[in-house]
Amino acid sequence: MRIGFFTDTYFPQVSGVATSIKTLKEQLESQGHEVYIFTTTDPEAEDFEKDIVRMPSVPFISFTDRRIVVRGIWFAYQIAKELELEIIHTHTEFGAGFLGKMVANRLHIPVVHTYHTMYEDYLHYIANGKVVRPTHVKHFIKMFVNHSTGVVCPSQRVVDTLKRYDVDVPMKIIPTGIEVDRFIRPDITSVETEALREKLGIQNRELMILSLSRISYEKNIHVIVQQFPEVLMSFPNARLVIVGKGPYRDELEELVEQLGIQKYVQFTGEVPHEDVACYYHAADYFVSASTSETQGLTYAEAIASGTQCVVEGNDYLNQLINHETLGATFEQDEDFSDALIHYMQQQIKMDPAIQAEKLIEISAERFGSEIFNFYQELIQYYGENHDEERLPKRTVRKMRVRIASLKNSEDK
Repeated sequence: MRIGFFTDTYFPQVSGVATSIKTLKEQLESQGHEVYIFTTTDPEAEDFEKDIVRMPSVPFISFTDRRIVVRGIWFAYQIAKELELEIIHTHTEFGAGFLGKMVANRLHIPVVHTYHTMYEDYLHYIANGKVVRPTHVKHFIKMFVNHSTGVVCPSQRVVDTLKRYDVDVPMKIIPTGIEVDRFIRPDITSVETEALREKLGIQNRELMILSLSRISYEKNIHVIVQQFPEVLMSFPNARLVIVGKGPYRDELEELVEQLGIQKYVQFTGEVPHEDVACYYHAADYFVSASTSETQGLTYAEAIASGTQCVVEGNDYLNQLINHETLGATFEQDEDFSDALIHYMQQQIKMDPAIQAEKLIEISAERFGSEIFNFYQELIQYYGENHDEERLPKRTVRKMRVRIASLKNSEDK
Protein backbone atom coordinates (compact mmCIF):
# COMPACT_ATOMS: atom_id res chain seq x y z
CA MET A 1 0.00 0.00 0.00
CA ARG A 2 1.19 3.56 -0.77
CA ILE A 3 0.41 5.92 2.11
CA GLY A 4 0.86 9.67 2.53
CA PHE A 5 1.30 11.19 5.99
CA PHE A 6 0.45 14.91 6.22
CA THR A 7 1.79 16.59 9.35
CA ASP A 8 2.98 19.98 10.56
CA THR A 9 5.37 18.29 13.00
CA TYR A 10 8.20 15.95 12.06
CA PHE A 11 11.87 15.47 12.81
CA PRO A 12 14.16 17.32 13.40
CA GLN A 13 11.37 18.83 15.52
CA VAL A 14 11.06 16.67 18.62
CA SER A 15 7.63 15.93 20.06
CA GLY A 16 5.41 13.02 21.00
CA VAL A 17 3.52 13.42 17.72
CA ALA A 18 6.71 13.39 15.63
CA THR A 19 7.92 10.30 17.47
CA SER A 20 4.63 8.43 16.98
CA ILE A 21 4.60 9.30 13.25
CA LYS A 22 8.16 8.08 12.80
CA THR A 23 7.38 4.87 14.68
CA LEU A 24 4.30 4.22 12.54
CA LYS A 25 6.20 4.94 9.32
CA GLU A 26 8.91 2.44 10.23
CA GLN A 27 6.39 -0.23 11.21
CA LEU A 28 4.37 0.09 8.01
CA GLU A 29 7.53 0.02 5.92
CA SER A 30 8.68 -3.11 7.74
CA GLN A 31 5.42 -4.70 6.52
CA GLY A 32 6.33 -3.82 2.92
CA HIS A 33 4.27 -0.63 2.49
CA GLU A 34 5.49 2.69 1.09
CA VAL A 35 5.09 5.73 3.35
CA TYR A 36 5.72 9.33 2.28
CA ILE A 37 5.84 12.29 4.67
CA PHE A 38 4.37 15.63 3.56
CA THR A 39 5.44 18.20 6.13
CA THR A 40 6.83 21.65 6.89
CA THR A 41 10.15 23.15 5.92
CA ASP A 42 12.65 23.28 8.77
CA PRO A 43 15.96 25.16 8.90
CA GLU A 44 17.49 22.22 10.78
CA ALA A 45 16.42 19.59 8.22
CA GLU A 46 18.90 17.94 5.87
CA ASP A 47 19.01 19.04 2.24
CA PHE A 48 17.91 15.63 0.98
CA GLU A 49 15.60 13.34 2.93
CA LYS A 50 14.28 10.12 1.45
CA ASP A 51 10.47 9.93 1.17
CA ILE A 52 9.94 13.37 2.75
CA VAL A 53 8.26 16.27 0.93
CA ARG A 54 8.67 19.64 2.64
CA MET A 55 6.38 22.57 1.92
CA PRO A 56 6.82 26.29 2.74
CA SER A 57 5.93 27.01 6.37
CA VAL A 58 6.15 29.62 9.12
CA PRO A 59 6.35 29.36 12.94
CA PHE A 60 2.95 28.67 14.50
CA ILE A 61 1.25 31.35 16.62
CA SER A 62 2.13 30.98 20.33
CA PHE A 63 4.16 27.82 19.54
CA THR A 64 7.20 29.29 17.81
CA ASP A 65 9.07 25.97 18.04
CA ARG A 66 6.34 24.45 15.84
CA ARG A 67 5.64 25.30 12.20
CA ILE A 68 2.58 25.38 9.91
CA VAL A 69 2.33 24.89 6.14
CA VAL A 70 1.29 28.09 4.33
CA ARG A 71 1.36 27.09 0.65
CA GLY A 72 2.23 24.30 -1.78
CA ILE A 73 -1.13 22.62 -2.31
CA TRP A 74 -0.75 22.09 -6.05
CA PHE A 75 2.84 20.92 -5.56
CA ALA A 76 1.73 18.34 -2.98
CA TYR A 77 -1.17 17.21 -5.16
CA GLN A 78 1.07 16.62 -8.17
CA ILE A 79 3.54 14.58 -6.13
CA ALA A 80 0.77 12.58 -4.43
CA LYS A 81 -0.75 11.85 -7.84
CA GLU A 82 2.59 10.73 -9.27
CA LEU A 83 3.19 8.49 -6.25
CA GLU A 84 -0.29 6.97 -6.76
CA LEU A 85 -1.15 7.23 -3.08
CA GLU A 86 -3.94 4.89 -1.97
CA ILE A 87 -4.75 6.52 1.37
CA ILE A 88 -3.83 9.72 3.19
CA HIS A 89 -3.29 9.91 6.94
CA THR A 90 -3.42 13.40 8.47
CA HIS A 91 -1.80 14.13 11.84
CA THR A 92 -2.74 17.79 12.31
CA GLU A 93 -5.90 19.88 12.11
CA PHE A 94 -4.07 22.87 10.63
CA GLY A 95 -1.98 23.62 7.51
CA ALA A 96 -0.82 20.19 6.37
CA GLY A 97 -4.03 18.60 7.62
CA PHE A 98 -6.23 20.78 5.41
CA LEU A 99 -3.82 20.21 2.55
CA GLY A 100 -4.05 16.43 3.00
CA LYS A 101 -7.84 16.54 2.89
CA MET A 102 -7.88 18.58 -0.31
CA VAL A 103 -5.36 16.26 -1.98
CA ALA A 104 -7.39 13.19 -0.93
CA ASN A 105 -10.57 14.79 -2.26
CA ARG A 106 -8.87 15.53 -5.58
CA LEU A 107 -7.47 11.98 -5.85
CA HIS A 108 -10.74 10.38 -4.68
CA ILE A 109 -9.03 8.34 -1.98
CA PRO A 110 -9.90 7.91 1.72
CA VAL A 111 -8.32 10.10 4.40
CA VAL A 112 -7.84 8.89 7.96
CA HIS A 113 -7.04 11.29 10.77
CA THR A 114 -5.35 10.82 14.15
CA TYR A 115 -6.54 13.19 16.86
CA HIS A 116 -3.35 13.78 18.85
CA THR A 117 -4.01 16.94 20.87
CA MET A 118 -6.63 17.95 23.43
CA TYR A 119 -6.83 21.60 22.37
CA GLU A 120 -9.03 22.69 25.25
CA ASP A 121 -5.97 22.15 27.47
CA TYR A 122 -3.94 24.65 25.42
CA LEU A 123 -6.30 27.62 25.01
CA HIS A 124 -4.35 29.69 27.56
CA TYR A 125 -1.55 30.04 24.99
CA ILE A 126 -3.79 32.16 22.73
CA ALA A 127 -4.44 35.59 24.26
CA ASN A 128 -4.60 33.98 27.72
CA GLY A 129 -7.71 32.04 26.71
CA LYS A 130 -9.77 35.18 26.11
CA VAL A 131 -10.25 34.82 22.34
CA VAL A 132 -10.61 31.13 21.50
CA ARG A 133 -13.19 29.34 23.66
CA PRO A 134 -13.98 25.62 24.10
CA THR A 135 -17.08 26.07 21.94
CA HIS A 136 -14.86 27.35 19.11
CA VAL A 137 -12.68 24.25 19.44
CA LYS A 138 -15.76 22.02 19.30
CA HIS A 139 -17.08 23.51 16.05
CA PHE A 140 -13.67 23.57 14.37
CA ILE A 141 -12.80 19.97 15.27
CA LYS A 142 -16.28 18.76 14.33
CA MET A 143 -15.94 20.32 10.88
CA PHE A 144 -12.41 19.01 10.33
CA VAL A 145 -12.80 15.45 11.60
CA ASN A 146 -16.22 14.88 10.04
CA HIS A 147 -14.62 15.50 6.65
CA SER A 148 -12.41 12.44 7.23
CA THR A 149 -13.22 8.85 6.29
CA GLY A 150 -12.33 7.74 9.82
CA VAL A 151 -10.35 8.76 12.88
CA VAL A 152 -7.72 7.03 15.02
CA CYS A 153 -8.21 7.72 18.73
CA PRO A 154 -5.16 7.00 20.92
CA SER A 155 -7.40 6.55 23.98
CA GLN A 156 -10.99 6.39 25.20
CA ARG A 157 -10.63 10.00 26.35
CA VAL A 158 -10.28 11.04 22.70
CA VAL A 159 -13.39 9.05 21.71
CA ASP A 160 -15.41 10.67 24.49
CA THR A 161 -14.19 14.13 23.47
CA LEU A 162 -14.98 13.66 19.78
CA LYS A 163 -18.44 12.31 20.58
CA ARG A 164 -19.03 15.40 22.71
CA TYR A 165 -18.02 17.43 19.64
CA ASP A 166 -20.68 15.55 17.58
CA VAL A 167 -18.15 13.78 15.38
CA ASP A 168 -19.92 10.93 13.57
CA VAL A 169 -17.29 9.24 11.37
CA PRO A 170 -15.92 5.75 12.17
CA MET A 171 -13.57 5.82 15.18
CA LYS A 172 -11.13 3.22 16.45
CA ILE A 173 -9.09 3.25 19.65
CA ILE A 174 -5.48 2.40 18.78
CA PRO A 175 -2.98 3.26 21.55
CA THR A 176 0.27 4.63 20.19
CA GLY A 177 3.04 2.04 20.41
CA ILE A 178 6.72 2.49 21.18
CA GLU A 179 9.92 0.77 20.07
CA VAL A 180 10.22 -1.23 23.26
CA ASP A 181 13.74 -2.44 22.40
CA ARG A 182 14.92 1.16 22.66
CA PHE A 183 14.00 1.14 26.35
CA ILE A 184 14.43 -2.44 27.57
CA ARG A 185 18.16 -1.97 26.91
CA PRO A 186 20.09 -4.74 28.72
CA ASP A 187 23.19 -2.89 27.49
CA ILE A 188 22.50 -0.10 29.99
CA THR A 189 24.40 -1.51 32.94
CA SER A 190 24.40 -0.51 36.59
CA VAL A 191 27.79 1.11 35.95
CA GLU A 192 26.18 3.49 33.44
CA THR A 193 23.16 4.32 35.60
CA GLU A 194 25.39 4.90 38.62
CA ALA A 195 27.56 7.20 36.52
CA LEU A 196 24.50 9.20 35.47
CA ARG A 197 23.24 9.44 39.04
CA GLU A 198 26.68 10.59 40.15
CA LYS A 199 26.65 13.23 37.40
CA LEU A 200 23.30 14.40 38.77
CA GLY A 201 24.69 14.42 42.31
CA ILE A 202 22.39 11.62 43.48
CA GLN A 203 23.88 9.17 45.99
CA ASN A 204 23.14 5.44 46.09
CA ARG A 205 20.98 5.77 49.21
CA GLU A 206 18.91 8.55 47.62
CA LEU A 207 15.73 8.07 45.59
CA MET A 208 15.67 9.53 42.06
CA ILE A 209 12.15 10.75 41.19
CA LEU A 210 11.96 11.48 37.46
CA SER A 211 9.72 13.91 35.58
CA LEU A 212 10.34 13.81 31.83
CA SER A 213 8.23 15.87 29.42
CA ARG A 214 7.90 19.20 27.69
CA ILE A 215 7.99 21.84 30.43
CA SER A 216 4.70 23.62 29.84
CA TYR A 217 1.84 24.66 32.11
CA GLU A 218 -0.59 21.92 31.01
CA LYS A 219 1.93 19.22 32.02
CA ASN A 220 1.14 20.17 35.64
CA ILE A 221 4.74 19.82 36.82
CA HIS A 222 4.05 22.63 39.30
CA VAL A 223 1.77 20.23 41.17
CA ILE A 224 4.70 17.86 41.70
CA VAL A 225 7.00 20.70 42.80
CA GLN A 226 4.40 22.22 45.14
CA GLN A 227 3.86 18.90 46.93
CA PHE A 228 7.47 17.74 46.96
CA PRO A 229 8.12 19.23 50.43
CA GLU A 230 5.46 16.79 51.73
CA VAL A 231 7.28 13.92 50.01
CA LEU A 232 10.52 15.06 51.67
CA MET A 233 8.91 14.93 55.10
CA SER A 234 8.44 11.17 54.66
CA PHE A 235 11.43 10.54 52.40
CA PRO A 236 14.16 13.14 53.05
CA ASN A 237 16.42 11.17 50.69
CA ALA A 238 14.14 11.83 47.68
CA ARG A 239 15.53 13.90 44.80
CA LEU A 240 13.39 15.28 41.95
CA VAL A 241 14.97 15.41 38.49
CA ILE A 242 13.01 17.39 35.88
CA VAL A 243 14.08 16.57 32.32
CA GLY A 244 12.91 18.58 29.32
CA LYS A 245 12.61 22.08 27.97
CA GLY A 246 9.69 24.43 27.49
CA PRO A 247 8.18 27.84 28.22
CA TYR A 248 7.29 27.16 31.86
CA ARG A 249 10.78 26.37 33.17
CA ASP A 250 11.49 29.85 34.61
CA GLU A 251 8.25 29.82 36.60
CA LEU A 252 9.02 26.35 37.96
CA GLU A 253 12.53 27.37 39.01
CA GLU A 254 11.07 30.38 40.83
CA LEU A 255 8.61 28.06 42.59
CA VAL A 256 11.45 25.79 43.70
CA GLU A 257 13.24 28.80 45.18
CA GLN A 258 10.10 30.04 46.93
CA LEU A 259 9.67 26.63 48.55
CA GLY A 260 13.35 26.52 49.53
CA ILE A 261 13.92 23.07 48.00
CA GLN A 262 16.73 23.93 45.54
CA LYS A 263 18.88 21.24 47.18
CA TYR A 264 16.35 18.56 46.30
CA VAL A 265 15.20 19.56 42.81
CA GLN A 266 17.20 20.00 39.63
CA PHE A 267 16.47 20.82 35.99
CA THR A 268 18.58 19.09 33.36
CA GLY A 269 17.12 20.76 30.27
CA GLU A 270 16.53 18.66 27.18
CA VAL A 271 18.71 15.54 26.93
CA PRO A 272 19.82 13.83 23.69
CA HIS A 273 17.22 11.41 22.36
CA GLU A 274 19.63 8.49 22.62
CA ASP A 275 20.23 9.20 26.33
CA VAL A 276 16.59 9.24 27.43
CA ALA A 277 16.47 5.50 28.16
CA CYS A 278 19.39 5.83 30.57
CA TYR A 279 17.47 8.42 32.61
CA TYR A 280 14.50 6.04 32.92
CA HIS A 281 16.80 3.20 34.00
CA ALA A 282 18.60 5.39 36.53
CA ALA A 283 15.35 6.58 38.13
CA ASP A 284 13.60 4.84 41.00
CA TYR A 285 10.16 6.20 40.05
CA PHE A 286 8.60 8.12 37.16
CA VAL A 287 5.99 10.73 38.11
CA SER A 288 3.50 12.93 36.27
CA ALA A 289 0.45 15.00 37.16
CA SER A 290 -0.38 15.89 33.55
CA THR A 291 -4.05 15.98 32.58
CA SER A 292 -3.51 16.75 28.88
CA GLU A 293 -2.28 13.37 27.63
CA THR A 294 -4.01 11.48 24.81
CA GLN A 295 -1.35 8.83 24.23
CA GLY A 296 1.21 9.04 27.07
CA LEU A 297 4.37 7.82 25.35
CA THR A 298 6.60 8.65 28.32
CA TYR A 299 4.54 6.39 30.59
CA ALA A 300 4.97 3.47 28.20
CA GLU A 301 8.69 4.24 27.88
CA ALA A 302 9.09 4.19 31.66
CA ILE A 303 7.34 0.82 31.93
CA ALA A 304 9.47 -0.64 29.12
CA SER A 305 12.55 0.61 31.01
CA GLY A 306 11.39 -1.19 34.15
CA THR A 307 10.64 2.03 36.05
CA GLN A 308 7.42 2.17 38.07
CA CYS A 309 5.02 5.07 37.53
CA VAL A 310 3.01 7.19 39.96
CA VAL A 311 0.85 9.39 37.74
CA GLU A 312 -2.47 11.22 37.59
CA GLY A 313 -4.93 8.78 36.08
CA ASN A 314 -7.44 8.87 33.26
CA ASP A 315 -9.21 6.13 31.28
CA TYR A 316 -6.09 5.39 29.22
CA LEU A 317 -3.57 5.47 32.08
CA ASN A 318 -5.75 3.46 34.43
CA GLN A 319 -5.77 0.72 31.80
CA LEU A 320 -2.06 1.08 31.03
CA ILE A 321 -1.03 0.93 34.68
CA ASN A 322 -3.47 -1.78 35.67
CA HIS A 323 -1.28 -3.78 38.05
CA GLU A 324 0.40 -2.61 41.25
CA THR A 325 3.81 -3.85 40.11
CA LEU A 326 3.71 -1.35 37.23
CA GLY A 327 2.89 1.61 39.48
CA ALA A 328 -0.13 3.52 40.69
CA THR A 329 -2.49 6.25 39.53
CA PHE A 330 -4.17 8.98 41.57
CA GLU A 331 -7.39 10.85 40.89
CA GLN A 332 -6.73 14.55 41.54
CA ASP A 333 -3.79 16.97 41.71
CA GLU A 334 -3.92 17.19 45.49
CA ASP A 335 -3.52 13.40 45.78
CA PHE A 336 -0.02 13.31 44.28
CA SER A 337 2.18 13.42 47.39
CA ASP A 338 0.05 10.92 49.33
CA ALA A 339 0.00 8.54 46.35
CA LEU A 340 3.78 8.69 45.86
CA ILE A 341 4.56 8.33 49.55
CA HIS A 342 2.18 5.39 49.93
CA TYR A 343 3.56 3.62 46.86
CA MET A 344 7.20 4.10 47.90
CA GLN A 345 6.45 2.86 51.40
CA GLN A 346 5.14 -0.43 49.99
CA GLN A 347 8.42 -1.10 48.14
CA ILE A 348 6.66 -3.16 45.48
CA LYS A 349 8.98 -4.76 42.94
CA MET A 350 8.35 -4.83 39.20
CA ASP A 351 7.03 -8.26 38.13
CA PRO A 352 8.88 -9.35 34.93
CA ALA A 353 5.94 -11.49 33.77
CA ILE A 354 3.44 -8.60 34.12
CA GLN A 355 5.90 -6.26 32.41
CA ALA A 356 6.38 -8.70 29.51
CA GLU A 357 2.62 -8.85 28.89
CA LYS A 358 2.42 -5.06 28.95
CA LEU A 359 5.30 -4.75 26.47
CA ILE A 360 3.31 -6.70 23.90
CA GLU A 361 0.34 -4.38 24.44
CA ILE A 362 2.39 -1.17 23.96
CA SER A 363 4.69 -2.43 21.21
CA ALA A 364 5.21 -0.61 17.93
CA GLU A 365 4.53 -3.86 16.06
CA ARG A 366 1.01 -4.11 17.47
CA PHE A 367 0.47 -0.40 16.80
CA GLY A 368 1.47 -0.75 13.13
CA SER A 369 -0.67 -3.85 12.58
CA GLU A 370 -3.79 -2.28 14.08
CA ILE A 371 -3.35 0.91 12.06
CA PHE A 372 -3.01 -1.07 8.82
CA ASN A 373 -6.09 -3.13 9.62
CA PHE A 374 -7.99 0.13 10.13
CA TYR A 375 -6.72 1.41 6.77
CA GLN A 376 -8.16 -1.67 5.10
CA GLU A 377 -11.51 -1.22 6.84
CA LEU A 378 -11.67 2.44 5.78
CA ILE A 379 -10.76 1.71 2.17
CA GLN A 380 -13.67 -0.72 2.03
CA TYR A 381 -15.94 1.73 3.87
CA TYR A 382 -14.93 4.53 1.49
CA GLY A 383 -15.67 2.39 -1.55
CA GLU A 384 -19.10 1.47 -0.22
CA ASN A 385 -20.12 4.91 1.04
CA HIS A 386 -18.15 7.57 -0.81
CA ASP A 387 -20.20 10.14 -2.58
CA GLU A 388 -18.69 13.51 -3.35
CA GLU A 389 -22.08 15.05 -2.73
CA ARG A 390 -21.85 13.98 0.96
CA LEU A 391 -19.51 16.93 1.36
CA PRO A 392 -21.24 20.31 1.34
CA LYS A 393 -21.20 21.53 -2.26
CA ARG A 394 -19.79 24.88 -1.19
CA THR A 395 -16.86 23.12 0.56
CA VAL A 396 -16.03 21.01 -2.50
CA ARG A 397 -16.30 24.06 -4.76
CA LYS A 398 -14.02 26.11 -2.49
CA MET A 399 -11.44 23.30 -2.45
CA ARG A 400 -11.44 23.17 -6.26
CA VAL A 401 -11.19 26.92 -6.64
CA ARG A 402 -8.30 27.00 -4.18
CA ILE A 403 -6.38 24.26 -5.99
CA ALA A 404 -7.01 25.92 -9.37
CA SER A 405 -5.82 29.31 -8.14
CA LEU A 406 -2.66 27.79 -6.70
CA LYS A 407 -2.01 25.96 -9.96
CA ASN A 408 -2.26 29.22 -11.88
CA SER A 409 -0.03 31.09 -9.46
CA GLU A 410 2.62 28.36 -9.31
CA ASP A 411 2.68 28.00 -13.08
CA LYS A 412 3.66 31.65 -13.49
